[in-house]
Amino acid sequence: MPVVNPRTSPTEPAVPKRRSSWAEAAEAADERNSSPDTGPAPVIRPVLAAPLPPAPETAPAVPAQPGRSTRTATRAAALATAPVPDFISSPGLFVREQKPKPVGGFRGAVYQMTGGGINLGPSARQREEDELARRISRQLQGSYNTAVLSLKGGIGKTSTTVGVGLTLAEFRGDPPCAIDANPDSGDLVERALGEGLYQQQSPRTITDLLKNIESVDSLTALARYMHHAGRLHLIAGEQDPEVSDSLTAEEYLRIRKLVSGYYSVALTDCGTGVTHNAMSGILQSADNLIIAAGYAVSGAKRARSTLHWLASHGYEELARNAVVVITDKDEVSSRVDKDAIEDHLSGICRQLIAVPHDRGVADGDLVTLDVLRPETRRAYREIAAAIVDGYV
Repeated sequence: MPVVNPRTSPTEPAVPKRRSSWAEAAEAADERNSSPDTGPAPVIRPVLAAPLPPAPETAPAVPAQPGRSTRTATRAAALATAPVPDFISSPGLFVREQKPKPVGGFRGAVYQMTGGGINLGPSARQREEDELARRISRQLQGSYNTAVLSLKGGIGKTSTTVGVGLTLAEFRGDPPCAIDANPDSGDLVERALGEGLYQQQSPRTITDLLKNIESVDSLTALARYMHHAGRLHLIAGEQDPEVSDSLTAEEYLRIRKLVSGYYSVALTDCGTGVTHNAMSGILQSADNLIIAAGYAVSGAKRARSTLHWLASHGYEELARNAVVVITDKDEVSSRVDKDAIEDHLSGICRQLIAVPHDRGVADGDLVTLDVLRPETRRAYREIAAAIVDGYV
């Protein structure tokens, strides 16, 4: 049998009592207190909250906090408009810079012993060598020509041309060309190939090239008239004494124009003197000069006289930017004041470079970089770098 609550009507279901507000509770208490049929009612003391401060006349505006979807959309828009680095335009952002590997010496030994685990970096000497290599190997826009000349023979002019030409070929991506324009039966190719090897080859000379220059329309056709010492390409001078001095300025300019179409760097061995037939064409087309000199009073005077002659005959710019190369070819005695000779020449040219005594150069035979002293090879690198400096 269902239990009936006496306070509820048996015909009406019990309705849960709704919690009254503070005002309703106070009104109910007042009614109980005023009713005569009821006993004293408990006093209800409601706990009132602390009074709220008066509202300001203008409440400060509170920025609305963006929702998660709004923040996501904002970030997506920012990423869409920001530049995005990629492997092509910004490869350095994705690859950690690698310290250069040391070569030789204590630093190189530590690197080898630890399998590359300890890299002390290159030494100051190696950094200087790397900088020379960078200067020599720079890419060039166009074709450039350096003339190597002197007023006296036997002081290292041709050996410098060969040594510097081989150095340019070693470091540059494009092979250089050396032209023998010596009117006195020059031996440029013999010094680069060796007398024996040159005699075994067909005697192709600059005269042969001039006779057939109209038919040379490609590097392959030009190669038939050239000799090769590794990556150094050479045009031999005329060996017949009857025609060796017949090269004119116009003929040289034709050769130079042809070579400029295929080589970015050319060296011209000018021979002795500055007044022979082809010299005006050589100087007219030269971008800079190497003046060969020796550690002797006469050699230094001739080098200085050459620079003065150039400056007074319309080639002042070439004289001012010339590189003077002093070769200690004969290992002069201690009585010669080398410092005084260098001081005598250094103030009238762009740079002065000394090539130390080296039997691989002094014997007048084949010049190869492999047999030269490290100091000599470094001097040739300095000359090659100075040449390219004059092009850019």
